[in-house]
Amino acid sequence: MLTVRLAALLLAISSLTPGSRIADETPIRPNFIFIMADDHASHAMSCYCSKVNTKPNLDRIAELGVRFTNAFCTNSICAPYRAVVLTGKYSHVNGVLDNRDVFDGSQPTFPSILQAAGYEAAIIGKWHLHSDSVDFDYRKILKRQGKCFDPMFY
Repeated sequence: MLTVRLAALLLAISSLTPGSRIADETPIRPNFIFIMADDHASHAMSCYCSKVNTKPNLDRIAELGVRFTNAFCTNSICAPYRAVVLTGKYSHVNGVLDNRDVFDGSQPTFPSILQAAGYEAAIIGKWHLHSDSVDFDYRKILKRQGKCFDPMFY
C-alpha cells in the first residue's frame, strides 16, 4: 500500500513539467525538501504540538509546506526505516531487515523517480545503509552514525 501511495505522489509531482504554467505565467512545478529525522516521537517537534521543544525555523517550513500528520512506516529501526522510505517497499522486499544489512542500490527509489522527472536530488546528513548513497546528485553524508557537533562528512 505504501508503494502505491508513494508512486501516486511521485506521479503527481512528476506530471508538473518544467513548462507547466498557471494563468499568470507562473511556473507551477514545485521544489520540495523532505526532512527525515529519527530517534524521536512526532510530538518532539513544535510543529507537531510539542510543549517542550521549539524549532522556529522548522515550524516556519512546516507552516508553509506540507506535513504528514497521519503517516506510518512499516519498520521503525534506523536503517530499515530509511530503506522503506526510499523504496516504498516492506523491509522483507527491499532487503534491509536490520541495521547490519546492506542496501541494494539497484532498486528504484523515490530520488531516482524524481530524477527521471527532471529533478535534482540531494542528501545531507545520515545515510546509515552500509552502501553508496545512490540516486543523489549531491551528497554530504555523515560518517557512521555521525557526531552531533562539528561532524565529519564524506
